[in-house]
Amino acid sequence: MQRFVADSLRESGGLFVADSRSESGDWRPTDSLRESATNRCEPRNPTPPVFEALMAVTEAPSVEPLETFPNPRPGRDYTIEIVCPEFTSVCPKTGQPDFGTITFIYTPAAQCVELKSLKLYLQGYRNQGIFYEAAVNRLLDDFVAACRPQRCKVVGAFTPRGGLTTTVTCVYEAGVG
Repeated sequence: MQRFVADSLRESGGLFVADSRSESGDWRPTDSLRESATNRCEPRNPTPPVFEALMAVTEAPSVEPLETFPNPRPGRDYTIEIVCPEFTSVCPKTGQPDFGTITFIYTPAAQCVELKSLKLYLQGYRNQGIFYEAAVNRLLDDFVAACRPQRCKVVGAFTPRGGLTTTVTCVYEAGVG
């Protein structure tokens, strides 16, 4: 196996991606590997055309599915915290999936957000090409438009990408621009 790997690296010019097996079970490089090895000096498109096309046709989630119900204690200031640990979207630059935890912390006014509709709304971002900052700001805007809370904070804590973690926080206060 070591000899095969060394031969494959030499054939491909240092690139080795094993993507097929021979009848004996050994990994063998395919023609596509050899083709990619010969073209490795060409600049790489940071956003492959397939992702550009996908993101162009994917509509941003609509705020309409967010349902509300009457606040059971409208005279009392209290805080509701909703943690959504399975938020996913797509990086518009690379087309790679992004994962994060979205936390909504709000003080309701007349309406509260119904949780199942919030879950379905967040799932609408699954194939959406959007940067972290734009996603969290949009989440806050849509949440405020749906339930008009007294105050709301949305925190997006995203998993590491390239060794860096990102946390985006947006705040809304009723009556404040």
